Amino acid sequence: MHYPRKISRIKKLRKQGFRARMKTSKGRKLLSRQRRLGRHSLNVMD
Repeated sequence: MHYPRKISRIKKLRKQGFRARMKTSKGRKLLSRQRRLGRHSLNVMD
């Protein structure tokens, strides 16, 4: 079985980390949407 290419942690964080999201307006919008929903809003069966 082929092992998928492992991307470095730093590269991943620079691309999709918190500070990368804060740089763009759409990223900030996404973060605010996540804050509005909260952590446990995905559980529908509660």
